[in-house]
Amino acid sequence: MLKKLLKKEIFEGMLKLYKTVDSKLCYWEVWDNDGTTATIHWGVVGKRGKNKKISNELTAIQKEINEKIAEGYLEFDEDKTSLLEIEFVVEGFGSSIDLEKRDRLEARLSELLGWTGLGHVDGGSIGSGTMELGCEVVDFEIAKKIIENDLKNTEFDNYSRIFDLERE
Repeated sequence: MLKKLLKKEIFEGMLKLYKTVDSKLCYWEVWDNDGTTATIHWGVVGKRGKNKKISNELTAIQKEINEKIAEGYLEFDEDKTSLLEIEFVVEGFGSSIDLEKRDRLEARLSELLGWTGLGHVDGGSIGSGTMELGCEVVDFEIAKKIIENDLKNTEFDNYSRIFDLERE
């Protein structure tokens, strides 16, 4: 991703970088908003963090990226991410109501995981008595705790379990 930026005049897409500081995993990310501005968002994984808007001109964004790389921020090793799944019990192969609920949960978790630097929703499945939503996260334990707290007293608090798919 970093080398691709050098070939463009305008930044498009998203870039996430991470660094451990004082035993805490920190994130720094940038994404294109509307073709004219970009958002830079940073903080400690699991917390909302701060953000600012800048021009999405390549020189402005590349300057910010270069500063973070000089500070030791790197792209997260995908081999070290966890696949967190949230499972719900459904009847049979599920219903359109179940799918609508999963869509609402996906939107909610996309927002939550993104703004806390934890990761992103990676899709879902339904059938044979369960409905799942999968998330790729940089820290399973923090993500699980944040999700559990966020879902309390909502229409989504009836999940059957939250688990690490790779440890199952």
